[in-house]
Amino acid sequence: MAGVLGVIFTCILVKSILQASTAVDHVPVLIWSTQSSLWEGQLFEYEGHIISEKELHNLLQPLFNQSSRNIVLFLQDKLSTDDFTYYRRDHEHVKPFHSVQISIETSASSLVLPAVTMQGSSHLSEYLQKQTEWNIFTADHFPIEDLDIDPSKPNLFLVNLPVLSSTSDESRAHVLANNDLIMGKFTTNLKNRGIPFTAIYTAFSPSKGFKSTDMTSHTGRQLLAVDIPAAARYAPLTVTNGTYTCIIMFATKVALTFKNTLHVDLTNETFVSQTVNSTSSECSDTNTLVSLKYANPAEGINTLELRFLMTNKFFKGSARKWFTFDSLEIIQDHLHTAKFNASISAPAEYSYHCQLVGTNMNYASRFIPANKEAQAWEIHISDFQIQGFNIKNKMFSYASDCASFFTPGIWMGLMSTFLMLSILYYGLLMIMQLTTNDRFDDPKGAGIFVSQTN
Repeated sequence: MAGVLGVIFTCILVKSILQASTAVDHVPVLIWSTQSSLWEGQLFEYEGHIISEKELHNLLQPLFNQSSRNIVLFLQDKLSTDDFTYYRRDHEHVKPFHSVQISIETSASSLVLPAVTMQGSSHLSEYLQKQTEWNIFTADHFPIEDLDIDPSKPNLFLVNLPVLSSTSDESRAHVLANNDLIMGKFTTNLKNRGIPFTAIYTAFSPSKGFKSTDMTSHTGRQLLAVDIPAAARYAPLTVTNGTYTCIIMFATKVALTFKNTLHVDLTNETFVSQTVNSTSSECSDTNTLVSLKYANPAEGINTLELRFLMTNKFFKGSARKWFTFDSLEIIQDHLHTAKFNASISAPAEYSYHCQLVGTNMNYASRFIPANKEAQAWEIHISDFQIQGFNIKNKMFSYASDCASFFTPGIWMGLMSTFLMLSILYYGLLMIMQLTTNDRFDDPKGAGIFVSQTN
């Protein structure tokens, strides 16, 4: 039975790498318990599925319904699904994750979640502490055998494992093995005391991605290849009019700079935690207003509101409807309004996308200051996409991109092609100019003798 569970454990982790490890903002969550039938029938349900924070909380509900509630939360600074196969294969001599695997194989109940959103895992400690009146034990130093535990009361053990600070694979493998040993000793200590428990192993953030050595040996140099950081994989901001979604907006970064000194990053509040207030937004078939209100976004600013104004019109020249992004307003503390004009447009049934939007002159789409207050603000929005009309299935439609027909890359390709064609044309001309000699040596004629004395 242990061998079968070992195969199951390995298969789940291997499959998770193929399906979910590319999302760098996801971390694995491993749960095992001495209580039986906690997640009966759910062992394979979450393979390849990205577990949201709400879904994780629902999965943890059986833990709070037990007669004996003792939860051990092992928190590591970084962990990814790649770590399980990479370090177990290339650093088998130090046996990382050995105790974890044995615990999952021999536990009465277990659940392996290969991909949980970083928001769900990083806030797991706060969520658990709010569920009941716990006796909370925080273990930062080891050994931990001297903890005074009352089994009759609910106990929550927060075990902060040593950090993976080293960049060396060998050193990281030893730290992982040491953390595995700590988890093994802790759970063994609880078993020896006869205390039933549920253990959770996860991390605050994913570990840094790496390439396996056997893969890099087959990797050649790629033309114009660069290491592209993975974009944050969070949901776009949606606004409803009460019945259906009428506005969708997304960006990987929304940042403002006030008077070249105060920097305000609104990305997290807008898209990650989505604590921004968008209730003042309005949408209709002809006009759309996206209102984003922030409370205390930066020191010295109590309230800040961003207002995106869009219009949907019919243009006779193209015989179709287009939506135009008319202006952006920044309202600070309900007093100062900075207005920016924009010349952004797209077909009404499309969304609009642009890699860089802001006040910088080098950006493909610009916000142009329209009043004196706007001169104090700088705007930077990366990977911007918005749609305010004709939204179907709560998803973006085909995107009309701001990229022009003659980007620097296209010009570089055209010039390189022109240069190569010029060289080819010159070579053909030289070949066509080749002629044969009109006079040849006569082998039967008299030879020419040159005197050596002269």
